[in-house]
Amino acid sequence: MESKKRRELPEFETIQAAIKGDAEAINHILSYFQPFINSECKRKYEDEFGRIYYVPDEYMKRRLETKLITKFLNFEIRL
Repeated sequence: MESKKRRELPEFETIQAAIKGDAEAINHILSYFQPFINSECKRKYEDEFGRIYYVPDEYMKRRLETKLITKFLNFEIRL
């Protein structure tokens, strides 16, 4: 049985930079969440021969990415 690879969480400094609006930090956090976003944005597609495929819906994927960006730009860290 194949085990899932454990992805390393983004560092606290990266999260702080993303909250402040650093584009590189935002891209790093988005890349961390890409597997989850891709799994949630699957749509059923049926071709002309009746075969069913599950493909990523790019519109829904961009909406989730945009919502994630707006949420952590508005996020406040209280220490």
